[in-house]
Amino acid sequence: MSPPPPHTSRDAKEDEDDEEEGGIIPGSARPLRKMWSVWAGLSQSSGGHERAPGAAPVPALHLPEHRDRHSRLPGHRGRGSQIPLLQPGDPSAAPALFQVIHRLPMPNVGDELHHSGWNVCSSCFGERGRSRNRLVLPGLVSSRIYVVDVGSEPRAPRLCQVVNPEDVFWKCGLGYPHTSHCLGSGEVMISTLGDPAGNGKGGFILLDAETFEVKGTWEKGEEAPPMGYDFWYQPRHNVLISTEWGIPKVLGYGFDPNDLGKGRYGRRLNVWDWSTHRYIQAIDVGEDSAPLEIRFLHNPNASEGFVGCTISSAIHRFYKTERGDWAAEKVIQVPSKKVEGWLLPEMPGFITDILISLDDRFLYFSNWIHGDVRQYDISDTRRPKLVGQVFLGGSITKGGPVRVCEDEELQSQPEPFVIQGKKIPGGPQMLQLSLDGRRLYVSTSLFSAWDRQFYPELIRDGAVMLQLDVDTERGGLSVNPKFLVDFGKEPGGPCLAHEMRYPGGDCTSDIWL
Repeated sequence: MSPPPPHTSRDAKEDEDDEEEGGIIPGSARPLRKMWSVWAGLSQSSGGHERAPGAAPVPALHLPEHRDRHSRLPGHRGRGSQIPLLQPGDPSAAPALFQVIHRLPMPNVGDELHHSGWNVCSSCFGERGRSRNRLVLPGLVSSRIYVVDVGSEPRAPRLCQVVNPEDVFWKCGLGYPHTSHCLGSGEVMISTLGDPAGNGKGGFILLDAETFEVKGTWEKGEEAPPMGYDFWYQPRHNVLISTEWGIPKVLGYGFDPNDLGKGRYGRRLNVWDWSTHRYIQAIDVGEDSAPLEIRFLHNPNASEGFVGCTISSAIHRFYKTERGDWAAEKVIQVPSKKVEGWLLPEMPGFITDILISLDDRFLYFSNWIHGDVRQYDISDTRRPKLVGQVFLGGSITKGGPVRVCEDEELQSQPEPFVIQGKKIPGGPQMLQLSLDGRRLYVSTSLFSAWDRQFYPELIRDGAVMLQLDVDTERGGLSVNPKFLVDFGKEPGGPCLAHEMRYPGGDCTSDIWL
């Protein structure tokens, strides 16, 4: 049984039932009740929610009635990790719309909580007796995997299980776990960046979705891609496609231009046969392009999607050809800026996250270095049209150390981004969209080693979570001046905020079959 495809409307009672059960229906206009966020502070994590998966530590947020209610967001601080639970507060009592109502610290240090996923999601639609009540939080650096109980007490998640890195190393020969997706088979699948020694190796860890025992690897056969990172699957087209960031032991030292041209950063989309679990094709999207986040359209019949390439600052559309194999074409290029006072004479945008609205109408992405978030109308997937853009910091603001000498897009350098009297450090990074598509949430930490290199003030002042209002009719983005979650004010010190999740699933956690 499959859930209704995007653009299918149902009555309010059905939507409410799915909300309570943690299910998501693409195209639903009902806002989520909670959001979990993941903080990635100097090695600690925290979070905020809107009804989606969370990460390491979990904070809770409260929003006004009929708006998004909770979110979780993993993060880290110093050497520890935590997940904050965020919940909307009473707008008449305080200026902030969101506030942290709970924190879940992790018992270990140095995990680098990054992304998160669920034990059950929309790929399990219609299966009675299964509940979206566990959040799976891989430690990107430690290779430890945390399982958080978010069902027993949604406003106070608790750690219920830890998968030790030794189990991952010995049973899978893999390390540096990243993206977690649930499978309809009753398993959780986690992509990895490399092997236990920090060399590049693309592969997938399989966990039992009830016991969280490491079952081994998903892939079969001898062939494997040289690197890994994110992935998305679509059984209707018998395919899984994964991406490549770089070699783990290189990434941990920050971005070194001397590593370019030496095969240390990814360049491929890797295609797998879903039914046989075998690696069957590599699609080259350019040397050192570093393709990161990949998204199919949400409509399960669609045989296309988009991937964001970080270093090359390009968006590629991938699609199934008439021959039955897969191909990619570049559909958006963010021009580099000629600069002085930066690491290189030309500064790329650094696309670090992308997402697609549940109705498959808009594509959003963040330029972490340039400092802007963009909205594209993808009604014509081969010709995306820019319809919204807003600057939220970045490396080219006026008064900073960088001077822009030549810019194909802007007439002048943007002003520093200030909200509620705070000058925001860093640039826009992870994105999460409300289910009705009207609110886009933004966090500002990428990866602690790279945060420290590009935005050292993030380490000192902590990351933030922001909200953009979205025009879903004509397109357009604007900052909500009343919304600011400042993770620099955490009781234990500044945190780095990364991925955000809704308890009931969201644009980037759920796959419809």
